[in-house]
Amino acid sequence: MSKTSIDEINRNIYDIKNKDEYDFKIKKGLTPEIIEEISKQKNDPEWMKEFRLKALEVYNKLELPTWGPDLSELNMEEIATYVRPKTGISNSWEDVPEDIKNTFDKLGIPEAEKTSLAGVGAQYDSEVVYHSMKEDLIKQGVVYTDMETAVREYPELVREHFMKCVPVNDHKFVALHGAVWSGGSFVYVPKGVKVDIPLQSYFRLNSPESGQFEHTLIIVDEGASLHFIEGCSAPKYNKVNLHAGCVELYVKDNAYLRYSTIENWSKNMLNLNTKKAIVGKNAKMDWVSGSFGSKISMLYPMSILNGENSKTEYTGISFAGGGQNLDNGFKVVHNATRYIKCC
Repeated sequence: MSKTSIDEINRNIYDIKNKDEYDFKIKKGLTPEIIEEISKQKNDPEWMKEFRLKALEVYNKLELPTWGPDLSELNMEEIATYVRPKTGISNSWEDVPEDIKNTFDKLGIPEAEKTSLAGVGAQYDSEVVYHSMKEDLIKQGVVYTDMETAVREYPELVREHFMKCVPVNDHKFVALHGAVWSGGSFVYVPKGVKVDIPLQSYFRLNSPESGQFEHTLIIVDEGASLHFIEGCSAPKYNKVNLHAGCVELYVKDNAYLRYSTIENWSKNMLNLNTKKAIVGKNAKMDWVSGSFGSKISMLYPMSILNGENSKTEYTGISFAGGGQNLDNGFKVVHNATRYIKCC
């Protein structure tokens, strides 16, 4: 007999949860005072603080998106937008607190780093707690770090690209992200450098009634190539959690980037992520996306083909069970001539 239904995905490994212990948790809600406090906690430069406050102004002016699922159950007065765990960033798993390390162990991140990755970043709630990259990539000039470090150590590169691919007025939840973003990954691959082994960042949300707003900014310079892997998960709670991350990808002329994602959120999560790539001349952008879990998902990666003969491909898999609404898709903007050989 043929099978006409698919069993629910076993989420036991993803639904493990730790006590809601933290070093600092911002009060719930969204006000200029809360944004200024996040900026203070993050030790932002002045330009980033001003950016956040302007993004909040945009957020307050924009209406909820009119496409996709109903988001009326989201109440930002019940969401804490910044949660700092009881640890700083480390380049050794042994220095990560035992409960957090055990979570990533069960998710298989340290083992994957040993066997098949050139670098790993691991975020827990609002902060990156572990980051490491192989020495040979450092010698080639590859930069892979957390976004806060990038803001401090590569300010010109960050200011040139930060929220230019995904502007804050794109929609309401992009503006929200611009106001409260925290954590995430920054990658720069220099001209001509081929990164043959993938880099991976994993984002884990543990705290209930909170949000995760990581920012990923990747620049693959001319003639370079990279495969970047993103993983996301969270345990299940009986209150709404929010994920509104942002991914900005710059694929320069003759470069190549593959961006692979597995998002396996719990069924109390509203996943309102935004991902875009700007693709240069003779460059190629490949997306591989697996979207599972979450109560509501609104996710539409976009490739903006600005350069002549630029290309993009998208492979996406989604699975929705009872009580889920996963509105996923893909968009392409054709801005340049593409030469097609025929006959």
